[in-house]
Amino acid sequence: MGRMAKNLEISFLLDFYGSMLTEKQRAVVEYYYNDDLSLGEIGANEGISRQGVRDAIKRAEAQLLDMEERLGLAKRFRVMKDGLEKIYLAAADIQEWNEEKIQSPAVRENTQKIMDLAAALAD
Repeated sequence: MGRMAKNLEISFLLDFYGSMLTEKQRAVVEYYYNDDLSLGEIGANEGISRQGVRDAIKRAEAQLLDMEERLGLAKRFRVMKDGLEKIYLAAADIQEWNEEKIQSPAVRENTQKIMDLAAALAD
């Protein structure tokens, strides 16, 4: 049996919903996606067959995808991160315009606050 096709979204969803999986499911998925171990290696680590590993991964993937479908935390995170990036860039444009045209210390200070906050929230 060859390697299973990896859904790269799963590793991302694991960050949001991993704590909702059983310890064993989380371990198996982390080995497979984050540590890049083969089904055989994971089976040896966990004391289960390759097929058992495959089944556990498939079940966990389905649960993670279902949780995202219901709760949408990962999607919301991406939308927020994208919005914060746009806020940062708009504040940088305002700051640049201010430096070229008016040189207002208040505008400089406030745009810097916006940029710092947007950068901190995006991390």
